[in-house]
Order: sequence, then structure tokens, then C-alpha cells
Amino acid sequence: MSKNTHMYSVMYGDNEIVFKLERKDVKNINLNVRPDMTVAVSANSEVPLEFIEDFVRQKAPWIIKNINYFKKAQPEVGIDKEFVSGETVRYLGRQYRLRIEPSDDEHVKFLRGFIYIYVKDVDDYRKKQKLFQEWMRHRAEVIFTDSLDRMYPMVKKYGVEKPEINIREMKARWGSCIRKTNTILLNLELIKAPKYCIDYVVLHELIHFKYRNHDDNFYGLLSVLMPDWRERKELLDEEVVRVL
Repeated sequence: MSKNTHMYSVMYGDNEIVFKLERKDVKNINLNVRPDMTVAVSANSEVPLEFIEDFVRQKAPWIIKNINYFKKAQPEVGIDKEFVSGETVRYLGRQYRLRIEPSDDEHVKFLRGFIYIYVKDVDDYRKKQKLFQEWMRHRAEVIFTDSLDRMYPMVKKYGVEKPEINIREMKARWGSCIRKTNTILLNLELIKAPKYCIDYVVLHELIHFKYRNHDDNFYGLLSVLMPDWRERKELLDEEVVRVL
């Protein structure tokens, strides 16, 4: 934890809300409930702690609601996908049922609201898992590239060079801007979120090529190009299906 970050807590009825406060150069008080159920607050150093605590109390019903949501979304320890017919998986913001079919031609196909896994041995768990993961990565490459192609023209006139996309499994963030290599890293888990949330992450990282920090200039441009970005971000956080 950095020297500008400290832990505090407030009471709301019988609920204790513990939050991490980071002092940084931001205009407003920003509050976020993360998928791991931690509460993060950022505010500039001139905002009194008492004011921030009151702000957290006012937001307590929303905080508790989201913490409860993420509690329900946590996978049970030791319980993984079995890859059997009828099981559901999340893709682009919706739950889809799997159908496992025997076939010498092993592949995955999205058809009429179902995700089909065609495999020689329908009981071969590792093969089904491998086929599904490869399909999800391929779909992520297609969907993320399409998003970049649509979002980039919005920032091109600001002198931003079109970056490459790299997909990784990341635990702490949805995306990252790598200026040195002109690359945007995107979390593979993002393929489970709706397309309009993916667009938000891609545009967010594109703007970082012009404004490195989350300052007024950054959020000002983001608000001009995507006025509803806050709603998209909130929806994105609610679509998380595992701890990041």
C-alpha cells in the first residue's frame, strides 16, 4: 500500500464498511466496489476525511448491494466447469448453455443461443476445456479488434497512433496502456462482458495514449467521446464473474 493510501471504516446500521482511501489528484470523490468486495475511494488531499466518511455512509446502500452481488458471483472453492450439456457459461454479457456433442471434427460453435462443443470423447474433460478456452480466446481477438476499429476513429484526430491489441489473463485490471510498445493489453475475461462495456475499456485505454493520468483532461475527453461511460463502467463491474 502506498504512502498516499490508508484504510478507514464507517458504520451503517449494524454494517461496518471498510474502505481504502487513496489521495490523488482527482476533481471528484470516486468510489468503487471491486469484484473482490473491497471498497476503494479516491479523493484529493484537500477533501476532509469527515466529508469522505459522510460520503461513504450516503453510498452505503449501494455499496452493500454490490458487495452482496459479488458474494453471490464468487465461484465455490474447488468447483470448476464440468463442461457437460446444460451447464451455463457467460459470453458477451449473457449466460449460454453448453451442448456437448460427439464428433470426429473437434471444434466449438455458437449456434441459436447455445455453445456447442464437438469432441471425440464427450467425457474427456481436458479436451473440452482446451477447445472451449481456445474458442473464447479466438472470439476475444475478433471482438476486441472490432471494438478497437470502431473506437479508434474517435481519438485519431487527437494525434493518437492506432495501437496493437494484446490479450492476457490479468487479475487486477480490465486493460492497460503500454505507451512504449504502442500496445493495449486487454483482460481475456472481458469477453464475458457486453460489447458496450468492452468499448468503454478500449476507449479508456486509447485516451491514455494522449493523457497518461486520470486527471481532468482525461475524464473531460472521455466524457465528451462517451457521455455514458460511468453507466458502462458500473455495468462492467456488475458483469464480473470471478475475482480479478
